[in-house]
Amino acid sequence: MKNLLAFLLTIGLGVLIIFSLSSNTLFPAFGSVDVSDRVSNSYIDKNVLDPANTETIIFGETTDPESGAANIVTSIVVDYRSFDTLGEVTVLFISALGVALLLGSAPKQKRLALDFKPNFMLRVGSRALFGIILMTGVYVTLHGHLTPGGGFPGGAMIASSILLLYLADDQFRAKIKGIKTLESIAGSLYVILGLLGLVVGTYFLQNFLPNGTVGDLLSSGIIPIVYILIGLKVGSEISGVIDNFLTEEETI
Repeated sequence: MKNLLAFLLTIGLGVLIIFSLSSNTLFPAFGSVDVSDRVSNSYIDKNVLDPANTETIIFGETTDPESGAANIVTSIVVDYRSFDTLGEVTVLFISALGVALLLGSAPKQKRLALDFKPNFMLRVGSRALFGIILMTGVYVTLHGHLTPGGGFPGGAMIASSILLLYLADDQFRAKIKGIKTLESIAGSLYVILGLLGLVVGTYFLQNFLPNGTVGDLLSSGIIPIVYILIGLKVGSEISGVIDNFLTEEETI
């Protein structure tokens, strides 16, 4: 009975949030925002070959613009200065590696015993919130080239769902080997994608795929791919850091 009440309460809260956002005038309908409200005028009115021949970029209509991303922050972070972003991901990797060397070097480890026991509401609520937080992180990652977000905040949300499981279940332990494998694959693919830009194009991490139509999910060339890899890498690295802080060496 308690599980049913907790489930109904969670569903009711979710429906309330959805209706509150859908009827809020501060949140316009998806695709109805004027791109000029989100990007700079120099991005909207530009033609690198002939500056005098400008063309307004229209959300959902303009085909194959320079970077293809409706989000100007994404255009800068994952296109014009994508190499710097690779360096930022490397900094996070080094930080996670340092934590792993200090706290996760023991061959046998077990879950750290916490001073508190998760209560009923935390256990039941976490089962519903885990999926919501995880899918929100995935959504933010996949739509980073269209709306504010991307791989870094999306990956942090994914890791926060793992942290929730640690807090809600004193017996939970993430499969850290799988997390490390995922982090390695995502990081390697990021570098490989940059090398493909160098081979196919002229420089490292060059956007060599068609940019498509501004506002479409499948647009912006390699930018969504890069953000997916960043989201996986950031999420797995932070999850690994959480696991290292919440485990201890087994005593025989």
